[in-house]
Amino acid sequence: MHMADALVSPVVGGSMWAASAGLIGYSCKRVKADLESIRTPLMGVMAAFVFAAEMVNFAIPATGSSGHLGGGLLLAILLGPHAGFLTMASVLIVQAVFFADGGLLSLGCNIFNLGFFPCFVAYPFVYKPLARLSGHKNRLALAALAAAVVGLQLGAAGVVLETRLSGIAELPLLSFALLMQPIHLAIGVAEGLATAAVVLFVARARPELLDGVAPSGLTIRRLLVAFAVAGLVLGAGVSWFASTRPDGLEWAVGEMAGDAAVGRTGHLHDTAAAMQRATAILPDYGFTGGDAPDEPEPWPVLSRGTTVSGIVGGVLTLLLALALGLGLGRKKRPAPELSPKNTA
Repeated sequence: MHMADALVSPVVGGSMWAASAGLIGYSCKRVKADLESIRTPLMGVMAAFVFAAEMVNFAIPATGSSGHLGGGLLLAILLGPHAGFLTMASVLIVQAVFFADGGLLSLGCNIFNLGFFPCFVAYPFVYKPLARLSGHKNRLALAALAAAVVGLQLGAAGVVLETRLSGIAELPLLSFALLMQPIHLAIGVAEGLATAAVVLFVARARPELLDGVAPSGLTIRRLLVAFAVAGLVLGAGVSWFASTRPDGLEWAVGEMAGDAAVGRTGHLHDTAAAMQRATAILPDYGFTGGDAPDEPEPWPVLSRGTTVSGIVGGVLTLLLALALGLGLGRKKRPAPELSPKNTA
C-alpha cells in the first residue's frame, strides 16, 4: 500500500508530510520521556524484521493481487504506540530513499496510512480492549486479527481519500473504494494471522513485553536473536519466493485504468523523482543495469539483488531505528540542587 508520487498532488503530499512530521515530533517527545533503555535494541531489531517481512508478498487467491505484512500494529504491540510509530516511519523512510519503494512526495501519506492508523487507532481502540478482555493468551490472536483488519481498512480508506483530494480523475472515489476496501480486507486478515502468530510466540517466550514490563537484558537477548535471524532469513532467502503479482493498491489502480498512465505530473514530481533516483542504491530491491526482460521472470525469482537488498535494508533500518532510540533514550543530567548557603 505504498503510494507513488503520481497519486498525490503537491498540496496533499505537503500536507501529509506536515501531519506525519508533527506525529514524529510528538512521538519523539513521548518516547524520550517513557522509553526504557532495554527496549531500544528491540526497536532496531524489529525495524529490520518488519523491513524483511514486507519484502515477502503473498498471493491473494482469485484476485490476481498480492499483499504483505504492514507491521505497524505488531510494532505498537511490542514497543508501544509511539516507539512503534517511529520504528514504522524508519522502515518507510529507508524503503523510499534507498529502494524507491513508495515516492518521496508521497512519503508523508505512506507514514500516516501505515503508521498512524495501526499505532494510534487500531492498537489503543481495538487491540488493547480485546486483549484485556480475553484473559487467555490464545485469544490474543482474535485481538491481533481484528486490529489488523481495522488498521488496514483505515489505511486503504486514507489512500482513497488522498487520491480524491489530489484530483486523480482516473480514480473516482466510490469506484476506487469498492476495489481498495475488499482487497485490503483480505490482506488485513492475512496480516492479522501473521501478527497473531508473532504475538503468541512473544507471549510464550517473553510475556512481560506484552504486559508493558521491561525484561532484563539477559531474558530479552534470545528474543532479539530470534527476530534478527528471522529477519535475515526472510529478507535474504524467503523473499525469493514472494508473489510477483501487483500489491493491493497497484491491482486496484490497474483495474480502474488498465495500462493507461495514471496520476499527476509536474515540476515538483520531477524533482522528487530525480532525488529518488540519486539516493536509491537498490531500486525495486535489485541491481540496476541491463535490459528489461521481454517475458516475466520465472518464479521463484532467485536474485542476488533481492538477497543483497534484504541484508542491506535490514541493516539500514536497524541502524536508523537504533540510533533514534539511543538518541531519545539519553537522559538529561538533572540540574544541581542549590545548597541553603547558596540560596541565601
